Amino acid sequence: MPRYFIQLSYKGTGYHGWQIQPNGNSVQEELTKGLETLLQQKTGVTGAGRTDAGVHAKRMTAHFDTEKPITDLKNFIGKLDCLLPHDIAILGLEEAAPNAHARFDAKSRTYHYYIATRKNPFVKEFAALITFPLDFEAMNRAAETLFDYTDFTSFSKLHTDVKTNNCQIKQAFWKQEDDCWIFTIQADRFLRNMVRAIVGTLIEVGRKKISVKDFRRIIEKKDRCAAGTSAPAKGLFLVDVEY
Repeated sequence: MPRYFIQLSYKGTGYHGWQIQPNGNSVQEELTKGLETLLQQKTGVTGAGRTDAGVHAKRMTAHFDTEKPITDLKNFIGKLDCLLPHDIAILGLEEAAPNAHARFDAKSRTYHYYIATRKNPFVKEFAALITFPLDFEAMNRAAETLFDYTDFTSFSKLHTDVKTNNCQIKQAFWKQEDDCWIFTIQADRFLRNMVRAIVGTLIEVGRKKISVKDFRRIIEKKDRCAAGTSAPAKGLFLVDVEY
């Protein structure tokens, strides 16, 4: 049975996250409905990960199987785009090996978190507005401590079904672009709510409510209650999945 990898982007504002939910619309549900309409078969869609409610994706990867090969990929993408809501767009489609897996074969995921430092009507839906001063130099020093650890229980949503809270952080830094500061974080995997919890705690460093040493101690406590409040979902984007 042919297997295909599909790349898509979406605005997460109107969705209860990527994964199909019993009482809320999801990106996975919309993509599945579109594929089933075109393929005329029951279709399971597996994503590279799960974005939370309100989180966006500039590039999400998923895979699905078909009973028959798709002969014209470009035409299929065009038809699927027409079936999907305005806030979901298909970026690419390619045939993959029968055993290729969008989630388990991914080597890393990269997220960006956006903070706007002044009111801007053109970014208000996609960035957290913080107008008080933040010490981004201290926030970067704190971010560097993430490389020293693998257990990020302190930044994980409680009572999840994962077997381990270990992740390997590969990048973590803040960079300014115009009136926005962007946090880039890359890891082999992420826990539920992990990026937003890290950002929320880094903001406390930036506000001088806690020190860089305090940030390190929070990681070592392995206690979600020790970390800061999660940053708003609207500022978070999944930007890449590497294989």
